[in-house]
Amino acid sequence: MAKPNALQAVLDRAKAGGDAPATPRPETAAPVAKPANSGRQGTKLIGGHFAPEVSTQLRIIAAEEETTVQKLLAEALDDLFVKKGRGRFARTV
Repeated sequence: MAKPNALQAVLDRAKAGGDAPATPRPETAAPVAKPANSGRQGTKLIGGHFAPEVSTQLRIIAAEEETTVQKLLAEALDDLFVKKGRGRFARTV
């Protein structure tokens, strides 16, 4: 026999008008953390799928150079833009 699902039991009680758990009052609810200013405003995520070895190499180089993967990718993109005659545009956050 399947183990009862706690979430389904709560939903079933609420649907039947039973004793659904009360919503916590604002003064007792856990505070909601505000997102930290990550400096990512005005930026857009760019991604791709690569072999796991690519990720490993990037992390190794970043550690060796005491930098971040983000900065390495910005450098690589700038090199590509220059190669294609587009100038340097990539900025790190």
